[in-house]
Amino acid sequence: MASALEMLAGEWEGEESIATTRWGEGGPARGYLSARMDLGGRALLMDYREERDGQPALQAHAVFTAGPGHDEYALHWFDSYGFVPAQPAPGHWDGERLVFLRSSARGQTRHVYTLRDGTCELVLESSFDSGVHWEPVMQGRYRRVV
Repeated sequence: MASALEMLAGEWEGEESIATTRWGEGGPARGYLSARMDLGGRALLMDYREERDGQPALQAHAVFTAGPGHDEYALHWFDSYGFVPAQPAPGHWDGERLVFLRSSARGQTRHVYTLRDGTCELVLESSFDSGVHWEPVMQGRYRRVV
């Protein structure tokens, strides 16, 4: 059986709904994920890009790693908004979802990757009060193209 990281490997594209946040206006977008396994299957390297009205918007590089424990993962996220991780975001696989929680001085962002029926859904939510309240950031649904 493929690992959670292996299931994310490939080329994906789909529609996104971006919420209005402190970082910008919301609206529809198109998202592209390009991911490949590396380091003997211990890491997934992902490039993400978002287009709005046919123009480039957010871009990100993500490095996902598998930890020594069963279903332990970490996410290192770098984006064109200037986010550089001070430490990796811890994550776990629950059999259907890969969930990460990034924390920084700017707040927390939860990444939830759900894999089912040949699709990948990504939901991002942010909290600015240590996880008491969560605000939507983005929801995308992608289909594998390669």
